[in-house]
Amino acid sequence: MRLERLTMNKIKIFLTSDDLFERGLSKEDIWKDSIKWHQLFHDMLEEASEEFDVDIQGSVAVEIFTLKAQGMIMIITVDEAIEDEEVLFDGFLEMEVRVGGSENFLFEFESFEDIIELSKRLSSVNINGGSLFSMNDRYYLLMNSIETCNIEKAAAFLSEYGDPSILSQHLLVEYGKQIIENNAIETILLYFK
Repeated sequence: MRLERLTMNKIKIFLTSDDLFERGLSKEDIWKDSIKWHQLFHDMLEEASEEFDVDIQGSVAVEIFTLKAQGMIMIITVDEAIEDEEVLFDGFLEMEVRVGGSENFLFEFESFEDIIELSKRLSSVNINGGSLFSMNDRYYLLMNSIETCNIEKAAAFLSEYGDPSILSQHLLVEYGKQIIENNAIETILLYFK
């Protein structure tokens, strides 16, 4: 499990499939109202609270993005405008949960050759666009606004050639080096066909 603070009241948690398996959970358990799932969620909130010194009480919004075989990403937003009477001192949280796949993917790659091969595959199914970055001797491909009908295909191809990144898009834009903006797939194929 990896934690990353996105803003003062927003935390990103990346759970691998192994993390879920170790706790006796599957991604399908998200849809169920199980005790194991509630325990995992409270454990994650406790760890995030300790690591980032955030007082997580009251209302939180949770967005869950599943990443096929890799696991899931949870974005937890703590409600900043909490009235004193809304705070539940008995340890319970009011949660609003949205579950779905992400239309934006950020994957990391060890070699540029993997990105070239990926570009050929994505282009063959009419998936284009993306921005290419480098940071810490790795390459990162950010695929924004993928059409809903192509999300599963894009996730499958990206997973075949790379790994989902636990970096946030904002961190990468701020500290990484942008190599190609917006039309990475088309540009790579133009020069490396």
